[in-house]
Amino acid sequence: MTVVQELLLPWPPRVLSPNARTHWATKSRAAKTYRNACFLLCRQAALSVPAGRALLSLEFIPPDRRRRDDDNCIAAFKSGRDGVAQALGIDDSRFVTQLQISAETIKGGAVRVRISDYVEAQA
Repeated sequence: MTVVQELLLPWPPRVLSPNARTHWATKSRAAKTYRNACFLLCRQAALSVPAGRALLSLEFIPPDRRRRDDDNCIAAFKSGRDGVAQALGIDDSRFVTQLQISAETIKGGAVRVRISDYVEAQA
């Protein structure tokens, strides 16, 4: 039986979007701050470390009804993903990532993260 652990993280800052045209230093500070926030929230949730590969299911819950590109969402969340991996004490190359953009919205936006053991489909 696979245990699914769930965590709600903040929406990535706008400057982390690949479409943002910001100075590298501003982007670097925002990435570091966001990574640390995700790290601390993950640590507080006391998630257990999956054995082997981990399925990282990301559900992006936007702050408004504007359309979002999934590739931009995953790129903006990169530092958050790094923070989650750091909190679990694993290399993020162990993640197998699934993502979706929610039809619902939430004030300020959020990223719902679900972590479970990755089970490969047998052919």
